[in-house]
Amino acid sequence: MVKHQPLQVYEKQVFVSFVTGIYGCRWKRYQRSQDDSSKWECTWFIILCSSFLLLLFWAYFWLVAQNDFNEFNWSVYNRSGEWRDETIPILASTTVGFSYITFLMILALFHISLGQQLNLYWVHKIGVLATLLTTISGLITVKDIWGDEWDILLVSLQSTAPFLHIGALATVTAISWLVAGYVILVTTRPDFLLLIYVIILLALYLAPLTFNCPCIMDRTSLRPRPDIIGRRGAPMLAPENTMVSFNRALQHGANSLEADVTISVDGIPFLMRDRTLRRTTDVSKVFPARQYEDASFFNWTEIRSLNAGHWFLESDPYWTVETLTARDRSRIGNQTVCSLLEMLRLTARSNSSALLNIRKPPPEHPRSRNWFMDTLWAVQKAGISQKRVTWTPDTDRGRVRGLQQTANEKLRREELKILTCVFLFPREYLANNVSVTVYPVNEPWLYSILWCSGVPSVSSDAPQVLRKVPYPIWLMSQNAYNFIWITSDLVSLAVVIGIFCFQKWRMSGMQTYNPEQIMLSAVARRSSRDVNIMKEKLIFSVISIQMFLPVCSNKLLHCSFNSPLLAITRGILHK
Repeated sequence: MVKHQPLQVYEKQVFVSFVTGIYGCRWKRYQRSQDDSSKWECTWFIILCSSFLLLLFWAYFWLVAQNDFNEFNWSVYNRSGEWRDETIPILASTTVGFSYITFLMILALFHISLGQQLNLYWVHKIGVLATLLTTISGLITVKDIWGDEWDILLVSLQSTAPFLHIGALATVTAISWLVAGYVILVTTRPDFLLLIYVIILLALYLAPLTFNCPCIMDRTSLRPRPDIIGRRGAPMLAPENTMVSFNRALQHGANSLEADVTISVDGIPFLMRDRTLRRTTDVSKVFPARQYEDASFFNWTEIRSLNAGHWFLESDPYWTVETLTARDRSRIGNQTVCSLLEMLRLTARSNSSALLNIRKPPPEHPRSRNWFMDTLWAVQKAGISQKRVTWTPDTDRGRVRGLQQTANEKLRREELKILTCVFLFPREYLANNVSVTVYPVNEPWLYSILWCSGVPSVSSDAPQVLRKVPYPIWLMSQNAYNFIWITSDLVSLAVVIGIFCFQKWRMSGMQTYNPEQIMLSAVARRSSRDVNIMKEKLIFSVISIQMFLPVCSNKLLHCSFNSPLLAITRGILHK
């Protein structure tokens, strides 16, 4: 009777099978390899990393651009003529693409840590390439139709840089585990990777030296809270440039009101942002043949007959209609186009000020030469002090007596020394003792950073949101930030050194690491029928080898016993 010895078995590596299966469609053990990745697969890994970084930048851009989503939709409307919320498909595709690429990046890092080849499946290669090309085309498109929005990235970094620095530092510190393992295991050219990693780490350690964050300041130096100007009222709560919108803005703490003024064909200034009446009125139903006509070529009777509220309830441009009560919806649905006179009378009653963006009529307009007098007539008839009325464009300065003027473009520093006016754009002009109003400001983080910068006023589509910001979101003294910065750098350096030392100790004496190594411990459980059959075959193999050994020695042949099967057989023979 033959005594069976328990055989050695392979340990099941479910996690490794999952990682290699999803990443490279290599579900079987024999499909996996721990050899070095080919240059082609390394190239695809670089493409994957590039796609991840580009998508990270793209996602961050749309995160901070949320402040100007309505401006983006309006820019698209001016090009296409149809009002749609174009941010929805962009955000949806960005979320899906970023999640997909991030998942592949995590799997690739697991491959590196487990010592597996980076064999990306061809379906994933198509997906990565499509995502990369789509993101690049999106960047080009945004630069074409919304190029000015890139400036908000620089502004956002002044607010988020300290936090992004800590996040990047934590990420690079965590990656040191993979870098240390690779550098210790690989004997061919590991110094290049280590040098790159050290340079990146040192750059992150010293990055705060380049930061210029206005909110890193002494609390005693904080200037008064910026005034809030209701830009076209409160357009998130009611249709823009309507009486209900201006009332809502004043109810939510707006100090001033801003409106867009157009002159009708009979000389009545009314409030309309667009060149036509299609977006914010029902002109396509009332005057279908004239829906593409310039709004200034309608007389006041025709303009007054249009409804200026139904479009807001139907299109829901800010996704806020569901928050309105039935009474509010009924009131909004009955709004008509507002005249400048009505708006200025409301401003006078509330003891606030007005900022007017006047669109000069085209040359063929009957009031092209009298637009200034028409506007001045409305100001005088409203009974509001001229000192509380500011308007653009910055023309006809010699005719303006008592009214303040603004410029909505960046001027050269030489012009700043000549003009005394209120600018609507740049923060850098504060140093020249020029009052600045920044627009649009709809997000608390942007309002906070401008508050710390000393901006006296902002123009907002969301006064109801900024009203809830009684203090900057974050404010930190220079000494406190220096302590956080130096402490985080020292902790990161200690962790990196500790990881390298631990990896060196853990891998000392190991040439290679195989996560799917054969388990040499015996199996204690009862053997199955298949295992018993395998044992019988091995025994017969032993008998054959025993019969073969004398032949080998007689013929002076060198027989090799280095294969796994012969190694197991030798163990059985020994016993």
